[in-house]
Amino acid sequence: MLDARCNRSPYHSPLTTHRLPLTCQGMTEHNGTNGNGAPWGMGSYPGPGLPAAPLRIALYSHDAMGIGHLRRNQLIARALADAPLKATVLLIAGAREAGLFPLASGLDCLTLPSLSKDLNGRYGSRSLHLDLRHLVRLRSEVIRAAIDEFQPHLLIVDKLPRGALNELDDALEHVKSRSTTRCVLGLRDVLDEPEVVRREWQTAANEEVIQRYFDAVWVYGDPAVYNAAVEYGFSPRVAAKVRYTGYFDQRARIAYAEAAAAPDPLQGLGLPPGRLTLCLVGGGQDGEALADAFSRAPLPRDMNAVLLAGPYLPRKMSATIRSRTAGSRFRLVDFVAEPELLFSRADRVVAMGGYNTVCEILSFEKPALIVPRIKPRREQVIRAARLRDLGLLQMLLPEEATPERIGAWLKDDVRPPAALDRLDFSGLSRVPELVSELLGPLAAAPAPTLSQENCLVPA
Repeated sequence: MLDARCNRSPYHSPLTTHRLPLTCQGMTEHNGTNGNGAPWGMGSYPGPGLPAAPLRIALYSHDAMGIGHLRRNQLIARALADAPLKATVLLIAGAREAGLFPLASGLDCLTLPSLSKDLNGRYGSRSLHLDLRHLVRLRSEVIRAAIDEFQPHLLIVDKLPRGALNELDDALEHVKSRSTTRCVLGLRDVLDEPEVVRREWQTAANEEVIQRYFDAVWVYGDPAVYNAAVEYGFSPRVAAKVRYTGYFDQRARIAYAEAAAAPDPLQGLGLPPGRLTLCLVGGGQDGEALADAFSRAPLPRDMNAVLLAGPYLPRKMSATIRSRTAGSRFRLVDFVAEPELLFSRADRVVAMGGYNTVCEILSFEKPALIVPRIKPRREQVIRAARLRDLGLLQMLLPEEATPERIGAWLKDDVRPPAALDRLDFSGLSRVPELVSELLGPLAAAPAPTLSQENCLVPA
């Protein structure tokens, strides 16, 4: 059992699940039966030797700070729900902002009660008036129940092998007991300073957890930029599970936005003709300083500026910026579900250095000035420095990012980076390939057409 091998979380308690029988009248799967002459239905799964479809994949995204994990996992989920896999995908998300993003057919989202994390890395309850222990227990039980009912063929866990505050412990043990479910750990290209990662992973017994519960570790990056297995000193047994997917080409989001009939975010802003500089501060929780400096930076005469504030930028700062820039060529936009619609029009970008933002900058090959976050983790500054050294962007540390320095960069003659020729951006096609390699014939089975009528849960 997990708690016999690892450090048990003080926030965690054993799960007891009470289940009601589920009866679905008129539900049939038109391409098969359950082997006993009866149609497959909800709660009924094909036995050995029978085609197992549709392919079900669950993703876990804890999302305690910002919306970066959520956006990355939504993009992965969309790639899995599209051809060739056409999987049924359940995203278990820790940010209620998940509801702000359009969902494709075959993809849905279960939102957990939210955690928060401050700039010192301390967790708390974001909204509910619950102590942390009870909130984590609630989240853990919801996760375990969802996986128990959804019965995924594959579970992809984002970043934390045991989940936030070890809330996945029970779910992992349950998945381990089901021989039909494989488990993958998904990591962004950079986690933090190597010594920090090694210390945290040792404290959480992450390597033991990966060896016991995970079939593979997928790193969403290019080892030419950062070789996680080497930098973090993974043991040979864990390193053998590592596969690098390449970065995710964010231009795919343009097609997704068009399919969802997303409006043009520049319409209605009343900007005059001219070049466009885009500023992004992630979710906005820790982007106040950059937003303020960018709004005070002198703009070249023919340049417009749009600040994408994010849902967490303090309202007081938003109001101050709007008041300061009234009547100018500067606009503040609170939130855009798909900022790629802005990226495609921008001439240059000033931004923090989160994974998604940097992938967007490189995918669209935009000249960029990165002002990375330096706490509670240093992953942004590590990523930005590596890419700067490759000549793909420019960087200022937060204390260096004055309005004058930003304005001077806006006036400089800068060239677009040739990122697509130099780095691996095949991640969105590579992930489905890795799923097929892991699941074998199951991933190639055709999905049935479901007819659902009069689905009843007895009282």
